[in-house]
Amino acid sequence: MSNEEGKRQLCMVIDLNKCIGCHTCTIACKLQWTNRNGRDYMYWNNVETQPGQGYPRDYQQMGGGFSSPGALRAGIEPRKEDYGTPWEYNHDELVSGDAPPWLRPGTKPDWGPNWDEDEGAGEYPNTHYFYLPRLCNHCSNPSCLAACPRQAIYKRQQDGIVLIDQERCRGYRYCISSCPYKKIYFNEKISKSEKCIFCYPRIEKGEPPACAKQCVGRIRFVGYRDDQEGPIYKLVDKYKVALPLHAEWGTEPNVFYVPPGSPPRFDANGKISSEPRIPMEYLEQLFGPDTRAALDTLESERRKKAARQPSELMDLLIGYRHGDLFKLDREAEHPRA
Repeated sequence: MSNEEGKRQLCMVIDLNKCIGCHTCTIACKLQWTNRNGRDYMYWNNVETQPGQGYPRDYQQMGGGFSSPGALRAGIEPRKEDYGTPWEYNHDELVSGDAPPWLRPGTKPDWGPNWDEDEGAGEYPNTHYFYLPRLCNHCSNPSCLAACPRQAIYKRQQDGIVLIDQERCRGYRYCISSCPYKKIYFNEKISKSEKCIFCYPRIEKGEPPACAKQCVGRIRFVGYRDDQEGPIYKLVDKYKVALPLHAEWGTEPNVFYVPPGSPPRFDANGKISSEPRIPMEYLEQLFGPDTRAALDTLESERRKKAARQPSELMDLLIGYRHGDLFKLDREAEHPRA
């Protein structure tokens, strides 16, 4: 995170313990930004089931990011099949009762967003899954920016939001291959790349992104990383319970996740054991080696709250007041040294 004068970083924290997979965030983004003009297959925000293949399919195996500081790691561009071609439903025929199939004739999709929803992993009675919302991480060290030969990608100094200059973009797609999260999409209608813009027109009016504002579970926190009175600093730096996704890819993402807790496993005799149902190794693969410490802190603070002791962390995560999740008033933040 840069401390240079005039350079600040807007961040988001997503509490995975409260996500119910309702996709309200996805719909809010889709209706506002990607429901027309060549963006049919784009999901600037999506909610995946993990363990799962993600969207686009198997994006975690497609490379991108950095292999070492300053050295881009080779990546590939997802195929259309990895996104899934949008399909249409035969609504008119279903309403009239004339046709039993629920898809239009000739449509046989085999993959699409949320195709493996709620499948998860494990065997009964130890099956497990959780929901993982994803959007552009607006990285501090974006590999998409480093890979673009047109210098069409830039970070805004006032808030660190990563944007694509549509006037400079020529559709070379190096940005798509280099993004390890595969959160840049190619619009074939205009031959340019497009991505999440963190709803900056809303930010400039003091409103949080649509995905955060519409979230029914109040799982998203938005604010500046260096605002010590704001939710981001407290969750990421003070209590250290919010972690980046795949930090090993070297892009320094600015979307952080409170890792999910887990019910205990049942042993071979059907007894409750002390082992978590979601393997710690899997969570560490996603959120790094600090995952266990973050979960221990969360459990400790939950016990305090249950014992009617004060817990700033639990009060913050509960989100009693919707407005407390967002701190976007730049003037109200602490002065710089």
